[in-house]
Amino acid sequence: MDFIDPIIEQYALDHSDQESDLLNHLNRQTHLNVLQPRMLSGHLQGRLLSAFSKALSPNKILEIGTYTGYSALCLAEGLLPNGVLYTIDINKELSSFAQKYFNKSIYKDQIKMIIGDAIDLIPKMNYQWDLVFIDADKENYSIYFDMVIDHVNPGGWIIVDNVLWSGKVTKPTTNNDLETAAIKAFNKKVNSDKRVSNILMPVRDGMMLIIKN
Repeated sequence: MDFIDPIIEQYALDHSDQESDLLNHLNRQTHLNVLQPRMLSGHLQGRLLSAFSKALSPNKILEIGTYTGYSALCLAEGLLPNGVLYTIDINKELSSFAQKYFNKSIYKDQIKMIIGDAIDLIPKMNYQWDLVFIDADKENYSIYFDMVIDHVNPGGWIIVDNVLWSGKVTKPTTNNDLETAAIKAFNKKVNSDKRVSNILMPVRDGMMLIIKN
């Protein structure tokens, strides 16, 4: 679902930093070779993720949901020189695709890909996070939030993608639409959590910016 007039969106893109040649190639190859290319963060959202990361200068980033690696490369642009980004994805088939682009980037030694179920892996990661990006299975958004919030540094950010879910969150939810129900519950949960400040931004499919107080 397009929330912004395409002409306005193109104007915004024309007046924003361009994506790098590597990101542009990754973008094109994802659309040519991978199922559900809409899952890619893309140019405008990617520049926003990069800007957020550069504003924070994080030392430790956790990404839940790698897909083809576009968002990880954007987030890595703000890492401190000794910083590390850990990205988790359950889809082993796409790992070699993403890793190929990580290896071509200047952040190849700073991006660590982990294959497996994030619910099993996150408790074993003994780190304090400066920035967390959640873009994985929607039904577990609330679980991921609960798993990371106590390990986010004060002033740290959690960014969550797809929180408008093509506008479905504004409509009645059917009994079998578990993903929409989960996103609605997550949005309500975050909005009432006194530990954080939050803003839901209508960028692409909706991004929730959560700042730990």
